[in-house]
Parts: sequence; structure tokens; C-alpha cells
Amino acid sequence: MLRHLLILILLCAFGAATATCDSSDADRVVVVRNLGSEVSRTIVDDYSRRCGVRQIVDVTCADSASAAGKETIAYADYLKAIESPLRAYLASHPQIDYIVLTKGIPIRLAGVPQGIGPSGRLALDSVLAALDYESTPGAVRVDISDRNYGPAFRGQAWANRFWNSQAPFSHAVFGGYLVTRLDGYTAADAMALTTRSLAARGVRDAGKAPTGTILLDICPGYGFTDKTKQPYSIRSPEQDATTPIAITRESRYGEYNSDMQLAGDLLGVCRIPCRVEATDLFLGGLSDVMGYVSWGSNDKHYDAAAYHALGFAPGAIAETAVSTSGRTFLPTRGGQSLMADLIAQGVTGAKGYTDEPLLQAIASPSIMFERYTRGWTLADSLYAASALVGWQDIVIGDPLCRAYPEQPQAASQSTPHQ
Repeated sequence: MLRHLLILILLCAFGAATATCDSSDADRVVVVRNLGSEVSRTIVDDYSRRCGVRQIVDVTCADSASAAGKETIAYADYLKAIESPLRAYLASHPQIDYIVLTKGIPIRLAGVPQGIGPSGRLALDSVLAALDYESTPGAVRVDISDRNYGPAFRGQAWANRFWNSQAPFSHAVFGGYLVTRLDGYTAADAMALTTRSLAARGVRDAGKAPTGTILLDICPGYGFTDKTKQPYSIRSPEQDATTPIAITRESRYGEYNSDMQLAGDLLGVCRIPCRVEATDLFLGGLSDVMGYVSWGSNDKHYDAAAYHALGFAPGAIAETAVSTSGRTFLPTRGGQSLMADLIAQGVTGAKGYTDEPLLQAIASPSIMFERYTRGWTLADSLYAASALVGWQDIVIGDPLCRAYPEQPQAASQSTPHQ
């Protein structure tokens, strides 16, 4: 960690370089449009027009915007209606790195052989992120179980080959794809993600850095581990890079608290506005928040009113350690806190989960904010911070969103942890 801090000190001393949007980035994106969903068609037309993304794959499947039951699609139907046409397109477009889905496309698969529970559930987005992992040399399977969640809690994911990378993503190097989604309670919420991304990009291209604060809300009741050993790795130190991984229990909750502590240290070195809330207070009521990490409704002192009173600046990204924060993008009552609420409150990007992922799947705060404030894209930052793909993960937002000016590439000299 000390070496990492020294590198960041040097980076911050150089200052941020002015960055402009590379028009070729749009050629790295394909957006998927559900012809059976008016909402999906509207969002794709809007995103394509405003972001210059011309590569579109049309599919026809159940309209997840119309009913909660349609947010889940049978695996066999997914293979035929979505994966097959997308694979065919990708085979002739090797430059694609990012796949964008929309509201109107189901979020969850049922009947997946590697899925969790009797119904075999996995997140559709995360399965697409691991596309072709089965034929990628060096890809490692992760067997996942935890008796605390019952005997049926068994499944398989893939170790994310991009985890904690110091180089930005490309499909050619890492395999798989970075999959994001334009979604929310309404079509307007989903399209607002593009509006905020473009607003953040405008500030960045003007050579300015965001002034909003990154909020890290620790729950001290869960304890702490050694922050110098963060970020937590799903691979034990004695394992080589090709050994299959078995997760048999959830990681200690203190790991997440300590990763937030490290994130605060790293941001402080570069003088990025940051607040680490380490008391029992569940903080809310703040505006112009540029980044947000908390335990959400799992916090021992969770305050729903405070959560719903958070306001965000353009370009803000968020993560919460909440098992089902991405279980639906339709209005609902009860249950755990939802990232759809944060979208409605102004966030630009977020990560959530359709079903129980275990804490190991939650994005590392130290990685996501170190990369994002270095000038990486929203998608690169959130995926680099995530240990698993082909699992329960959903990433929200325009994958090309960049809110912070680029920092010198010297950061690539630090040592990755995978």
C-alpha cells in the first residue's frame, strides 16, 4: 500500500492533464435494442443519437419494462433471442469492448446450469460480460457456496480477468466484455443517465475536475480488518493464476469497511474531496455527491430518509453492499435498498445485484475510485473493482462516461493484486 501511495503522490504532483473525448470510443460500443419494447427502442434511439453510437444489435424478447415477472427470462430463451444474435455480431466486429443494454431487456436468467438455487438464477448482464470465457486460455472458474444461505446456495462464476488491472480494458487483451445498462424506474430515468454522462464529459473536456465530494459511509459495527491488505482478493496467496477457486463462505464484513478506509486514504493523497463517515451515523441529505459507497439498508443504523435524501453531481458513481440492490427496476415496496432509487436521485453510474452475490462480489471502493479519479471510464472503473463475472452483477450507466481528467500513465507501475 505504501508504494501505491507514493505513486499517487507523484501523480498528484504532476496535476491532471486535460482530456478530450476520443470519437473512436463510440466504435468500441454496441447497444442492444429489444424490438419488442417501446421503452428499449426509445432509449437506444436517444443514446445512439447523442453519443454517436451507430452499432446496434436488434433482438426480440419479453419486455421487462412492462411487468416484474418479465424481468426474468428463461436461459434457453435468452440463448436464442439475445446471446445468439449478439455473438454473431461480435464475431464480425472484433473492435467491440462495451455492450450496452437498456430498460426493456430482462435483467435475470433462470434455469442456468451454473446458477444459484433451484431456479438457477444469474444476472443476464454478468453472463454476457463473461461471453467466451469458456474458450479463453487462463480463464478460471469459481465454485461458490455458503451454508449460511442454505444448501441450495451453490453456483459457479468466473474470476474476472480484468480485476485490479492497471491497464484499461480491451476485449482483445482480457476477453469478455464490459456490459452496462441504461435503466431506471422510467424511460426518463434511463435516458437521464446519458444526460449526466455528457454533462460530466463536458466538464472534463474543459480541463476541469469535479468539485463534488466522494462519500464513504462505514458501518463500524461490522468491525475492521487490516487496510494494508486491501483490496481483498478471492485468490489465496498460495494459489497460482490457473488454479480453480472455491468460495465456501462470505468474506468478513470488516474487509469492506477497511477497503473504504483505504479508498479514503488514496483519495486524500490526491486531494480529491472525500468524506469518510466512520461513526454510527447513516449519512444522508448531502447534495453534489460525486461518489457513494455504503452498506445501504444493511447498515446497522440505516436511515431510509437519509438514503433517499442523497443528491448527486453529474458523473457520480455508486456502490452499496446490498445483496439485491439490482433485483428490480420497476417501482416496488419493501425489501432492501435499491440502486434504482439512486438513479432517480441523480447518480450517473452504479453497481448492483439481482440476487445474493456474497460480499466478495461487491466492487472494491479503493479500486473503483482510484481508477475513476485517474480518468478511467465508468465501466472500466467498476469492472476493474469487481472480482467476478458470470454472476449476479449489474453495472448501470454509459460505459464511456469519464468525469475526471486523465492522470499521467505512471500509475501503471503499481503492482496488481490478482
